[in-house]
Amino acid sequence: MASQIAHIIYAKKYFDKYPSTINKDEFILGSIFPDMRRIDGNIKRKDTHRHYDPLDLNFDGLTAFEAGWKFHLYCDMRREEILNKYDFYSLPETENFWHISAKILEDEVAYNKYNNWEKLVHYFNNVPFVKTGMNVSQETFSLWYAILAKYIEKKPDSKAMRIFLSKQPALAEKADGIVQSIDTLRKNNKVTDILGKVAEEIV
Repeated sequence: MASQIAHIIYAKKYFDKYPSTINKDEFILGSIFPDMRRIDGNIKRKDTHRHYDPLDLNFDGLTAFEAGWKFHLYCDMRREEILNKYDFYSLPETENFWHISAKILEDEVAYNKYNNWEKLVHYFNNVPFVKTGMNVSQETFSLWYAILAKYIEKKPDSKAMRIFLSKQPALAEKADGIVQSIDTLRKNNKVTDILGKVAEEIV
């Protein structure tokens, strides 16, 4: 699975390749919804990440938000296929912290592939509540997107990454170690080259 900026980039790649009348803002909102579980212990990964079958790009009958949600799961699957094709996990330290270090570094690598972050920051800070069928309060829903609004407002550096990780209860105590691991991975050109290929090949 990828981190949040990368998922936004993937959504942009989808719209670039498949022009659509679907509401892009709501699609992006859905595409980063599944990881809300990181701030709400009542949401289990299986609840958000096994929600659609089969995982493909058929969004018939889905709302824009639901389509984005399904797209998130599709991209998680495709990302692993791409990384495995390039034997990414054979490189040193790529599996650190359950692959989280590589995921966050991917946000940095992909960030400049999108050019309207200001609009998304405003949208996330004023997010409309969407009923998801999950036990998610409006407060939690708004908090998740507010955290993301802060994270995406500029290309993430080590400080921004540490803050973002510290907002996630299960990762807060590990934030310093994850950032140190990211700093190490960043120096490996092969790591960053392969992470860059994911956005190029995802759809």
